[in-house]
Amino acid sequence: MSTVATTGTEGKAWGGGSKPLRASYGKMMMWFFIVSDALTFSGFLAAYGFSRFKFIDSWPIADEVFTHVPFFHGNFPMIYVAFMTFILIMSSVTMVLAVDAGHHMQKTKVTWYMFLTIIGGLIFVGSQAWEWGTFIKGDYGAVQTKGGNILQFGEYVQKDGKKVFKRVAVSDFAATSQYKDRVQHERKNGLWFFSEGTLPDYTVAEVAKGLASHNNILVRSQIINSEGEKTVLSRAESLKQIKENGQLVVQGANLHVNEYGSPLFADFFFFITGFHGFHVFSGVIINIIIFFNVILGTYEKRKSYEMVEKVGLYWHFVDLVWVFVFTFFYLV
Repeated sequence: MSTVATTGTEGKAWGGGSKPLRASYGKMMMWFFIVSDALTFSGFLAAYGFSRFKFIDSWPIADEVFTHVPFFHGNFPMIYVAFMTFILIMSSVTMVLAVDAGHHMQKTKVTWYMFLTIIGGLIFVGSQAWEWGTFIKGDYGAVQTKGGNILQFGEYVQKDGKKVFKRVAVSDFAATSQYKDRVQHERKNGLWFFSEGTLPDYTVAEVAKGLASHNNILVRSQIINSEGEKTVLSRAESLKQIKENGQLVVQGANLHVNEYGSPLFADFFFFITGFHGFHVFSGVIINIIIFFNVILGTYEKRKSYEMVEKVGLYWHFVDLVWVFVFTFFYLV
């Protein structure tokens, strides 16, 4: 009579068999990927956090940067970003319902919930692309000094019984000349291997001339004072800063300049939100593939909707990461 040796692990979740923690190989690999990707995002957000607090006195104020809503003109701080976040969270809810329906082998419900998840993902990706375009284009314009600081323009207006600084666009007051001193360099009219970026619509001299003729407009530096607001210069100091230190008119934001403040903010914004957007877009593509497999009855034949559950894990991870990105960039 043979005896079977015991290892003492029979009563535990993982007894050393082929399914660690009672999870299939596919689920375990998805969890390994999620953990490694979480560490990657953690490194990026930690780098952003260190940079933010190193330059905390001159960091852009999110409420003044993300104020746009499609098809509406005005100042709506964080409204559209909150809408994007709500859509992404709701898509995570529909994914939960799809996974639950899969456990009960309800093909029709899985199909509809997967469809709603895909729609939510597409809305988010499209919204993020629109937000990028708005951020790149800019709203008001500014002047970059020789030291790399950003000078913005505005005027004091009465709001709810108190004076409030309201931004003014460079195009609203800058003087325009009929003839420009120079034109944009192109390969066809100079060195064939050299070209330059798009010229700004205005020169510093035109901005200075327009500022001098509008007594109500003041310059605001990017330095944040003790009250948590950017420092507004006096009229005399405003004219002096533009004439003596103005170097370049900045419109919008890119990897080199940023009309909202430190270029480092734009660098992190494009990189981290772009990296997350790539994850969401990849998740949408994967969801579409799974969606068609559900319609074709692939998982009904297998008598298991585990693939829906695995892609659901990825989708929940993407949603959770956005909560941290949203907090770091828009709320803190």
